Amino acid sequence: MSVSSEEKFQTGLMLELEQVAEKELNRHLATADEWFPHQYVPWGLGRDYDGPLDGEGWTPEDSKLGTEARESLIVNLLTEDNLPGYHRAIADVFGTEGAWGTWVNRWTAEENRHGIVIRDYLTVTRAVDPIALERARMKHMELGYEAAHGSAFLHGTAYVSFQELATRVAHRNTGKVSGDPVCEQMLTRVAKDENLHMIFYRNMIAASLEVAPNETMRAITQVVKEFQMPGHGIDGFLRKSVIIANAGIYDLRLHHDDVLSPCLRKWGVFDMEFTGDGAKARDELGEFMEQLDAAATRFETRREERRARQAARQN
Repeated sequence: MSVSSEEKFQTGLMLELEQVAEKELNRHLATADEWFPHQYVPWGLGRDYDGPLDGEGWTPEDSKLGTEARESLIVNLLTEDNLPGYHRAIADVFGTEGAWGTWVNRWTAEENRHGIVIRDYLTVTRAVDPIALERARMKHMELGYEAAHGSAFLHGTAYVSFQELATRVAHRNTGKVSGDPVCEQMLTRVAKDENLHMIFYRNMIAASLEVAPNETMRAITQVVKEFQMPGHGIDGFLRKSVIIANAGIYDLRLHHDDVLSPCLRKWGVFDMEFTGDGAKARDELGEFMEQLDAAATRFETRREERRARQAARQN
């Protein structure tokens, strides 16, 4: 089986960046805190459910969370549940050898804690219907996960740079709107992991920009223009995402201001010199960011108008 020139380029780039990956891995291991999911769950609130233990079945009145926080937690958890698919996807990008492989396994182990702690919290506090949640998990995971970028190193690394930061923002804001200090503390802890993961990937793209600026710029632009959260395949995702956006948990403004823009500023892509397709890609990115900014403003305006109408009706 012949190897394409693109595959040769990607392999060569990864080899050239192996020492950077090892450095970033060691930095992460020195920075990451050990933590334990069971310490963030209010076990004293738990009681048996119906079924073999003959406990009490779930009712909507059991949940103390508002609709927005509940829907966001469900989306966040179902997204975390698809970790086996993400592990396969990221292993396809980075491989399983050397520093890259060590990172893949460490990242997977850390990510697994997120699903554990969120599910335990939701189950113990009876925040959501556990039967509906389990059915949603089965349905979502049976769909599997296929990365839009395939095994392309630059596209895959650029994507997770943005995605990890987006997940951090979503977790933190979900905790804030939950109205539950325990939930907020838990999601703040999860978000800290996501931030450290983002830093690893973001720093790898920074190194890639030094080695292969034009190719990296094209990958960044393509990922930004085609970006979707990994949970977009969740049943009812569009309805849930509208609820989440209207609550200000994650919307176009946050995506533009708190996810895309910080990474692009850190990389300094609008201050760098590119040639050929790299220069074209940077111009495309600038135009897209302007369009996204305008769309975010329109959404904010419509949301405020809706809120004003609702407030008027209540008064």
